[in-house]
Amino acid sequence: MRSFVLGCALAAVTVAAPAIAGVKEGVEAWAKGDYPTAIAEWRGPAAAGDPDAQFNLGQAYKLGRGVPMEPATALDWYRKAAASGHEQAQATLGLLLFQNGQRPEAMTWLKKAADQGEARAQYVVGTAYFNGDLLPRDWPRAYALMTRAKAANIGAATTSLQQMDQIIPQEQREAGLALSREMERTAQLRTNDVATPGMPLTMRNSVTPPVGQTSVPPSTTSTPVMAPAPAPTAAPTIMAQAGGTPWRAPTTARPHRRRARPKPAGAEERPPRLPPCPCPCARDRRVAELRLEDPAGAFSSADAARNAWTSLSARAGLKALTPSFSAVGALTRLQAGPLASRAAANQACAAVKAAGTTCFPVAP
Repeated sequence: MRSFVLGCALAAVTVAAPAIAGVKEGVEAWAKGDYPTAIAEWRGPAAAGDPDAQFNLGQAYKLGRGVPMEPATALDWYRKAAASGHEQAQATLGLLLFQNGQRPEAMTWLKKAADQGEARAQYVVGTAYFNGDLLPRDWPRAYALMTRAKAANIGAATTSLQQMDQIIPQEQREAGLALSREMERTAQLRTNDVATPGMPLTMRNSVTPPVGQTSVPPSTTSTPVMAPAPAPTAAPTIMAQAGGTPWRAPTTARPHRRRARPKPAGAEERPPRLPPCPCPCARDRRVAELRLEDPAGAFSSADAARNAWTSLSARAGLKALTPSFSAVGALTRLQAGPLASRAAANQACAAVKAAGTTCFPVAP
């Protein structure tokens, strides 16, 4: 019997090894820009249920690299990886569902990702707990999640915390800080577990999100408005299996906020609402966008536009925004958004112009 069990174990290792290699080799190919090879390496492991490979295929279909750009197919792969507990897949799936208006289901996945320490999800779920829509109002938990999001360099969380400091009673803030420390300890234990053989290695974005602005609208309406979720990264974070070196694909980040307005004094039970999250999920709430051009006008190709965005998002603090690329004849137009106001768009354009690129605000 022992020899039979050992034989089964060895067979399992033999089967698993090529799948692990396929994920890692796909990541290496992706890093070199060889997208078709990366896709070919990931398909087998993804079909066999590997969540990292499934997430990577979702990223590829979302961006149209090595495969056609198919949002529905990307969503299917994200959903498969998310069902296996892949935290970044859960967060990305939740953000896309939120953007598509499927908010109750989106919050289910975002909450799972937040529980695992995914910072974008923590920001959105913290906002929901603060506002009391889609999730029951829980200010200590909201404060704890926003504290963890700030610690992970989600820039808009800093502004949100400042406004929470003005609104949440000190006792509840202290309870939130205690809960945040407990979350941090849990995250550290999880990080140690991830290093255990057989656990997937989740790679974080190499670019930290910029500090954004948020706003708390006055609480004069009867129905609070849920903030849109942080946007998924525009270039994929690629997953590698345990035992290898972490790879990261270049990423673009997220948010931009409106200016803060504290809750009017004396507005009793109805708490102020945190602003739309630092991300462009709720398209119907967009007020302004940026149009970015080279000196000759629209970009000569889609690759030129993407390269310009990769450079500008880092130099001009635009990682909070989501780019969009559209064909204009033989040229490619680059726009980015959303921004909460025309004034915010003008301010962002000033930073872009200082970086040497033509920019002007436009309606979404």
